[in-house]
Amino acid sequence: MNAYPQPAIALVGEMEVAALASPERAVALQGAPGCNGHRAALEYDADCLPLPCFSFEDALDAVKEGRAARAIIPIENSQHGRVADIHFLLPESGLSIVGEHFMSIHHALMALPGAKGPFSAAYSHPQALGQSRHYLRERGIVPMAYADTAGAAALVREAGDPNSCAIAPKLAAQLYGLDVIEENVEDAADNTTRFVVLAREPLDPFELKDQPAMTTFIFEVKNIPAALYKALGGFATNGVNMTKLESYQAQASFAATTFYADIEGAPGEARVDMALQELAFHCKYVRPLGTYRRARARG
Repeated sequence: MNAYPQPAIALVGEMEVAALASPERAVALQGAPGCNGHRAALEYDADCLPLPCFSFEDALDAVKEGRAARAIIPIENSQHGRVADIHFLLPESGLSIVGEHFMSIHHALMALPGAKGPFSAAYSHPQALGQSRHYLRERGIVPMAYADTAGAAALVREAGDPNSCAIAPKLAAQLYGLDVIEENVEDAADNTTRFVVLAREPLDPFELKDQPAMTTFIFEVKNIPAALYKALGGFATNGVNMTKLESYQAQASFAATTFYADIEGAPGEARVDMALQELAFHCKYVRPLGTYRRARARG
């Protein structure tokens, strides 16, 4: 908790006490109170108790250790791409994806009460800075990376520098006593972040019968020519829509590539089962990360 700027520490402490009293309602998130993860947790479950954690690893540990029933983690943004390295974090955590949530992202420029600018530096999470890069460049404001958006707002309040500002949700300005200088400073009006919800136990795909579902998994193909082409062929022939496919190196040897994928559908559906069987035939391994209700139609 002491890694946060001083204005955030008391709020974090209050929220930790509430979560400790009812861990079954707690949702762990990365960032200080007022960050987009805080907003996402309340949008996903209005009755939850948000539990701020300084890092993504801390948020996952809170679930693993039973201090929170779930965690909500941003994984991709429509403007700036991948947010968290869920490819590495999730398999190592042993948690499962049990839900997803899409949230419109609107950033506000905020500063000390009475400060009018011009501002020399803007503090925020690298994603928020990237999503507002044209706005900052046009005004000659230097972007300064910080661990999260709301933490950057608390930092500006703590530092007391009228030449500095933060880019964060409006909620952060309310929590830390800052003035909102300008709203909607993101470069794209349709700026959207996808979050995934994680828990210790996976959902039973049977619970999602007759509901639109998503399935996420990682896999490593055999090191033979055309292995990926052959492995993915089963999704085409069985009519399974693959909405996401990313490659990454899991080992320093660079000899084997691991893939992260999202598909529409759930195990138990004949077409999904046949596609996954064909995938497994051409892979060293296939590891499911979760099946969950689809929050938004793809395509």
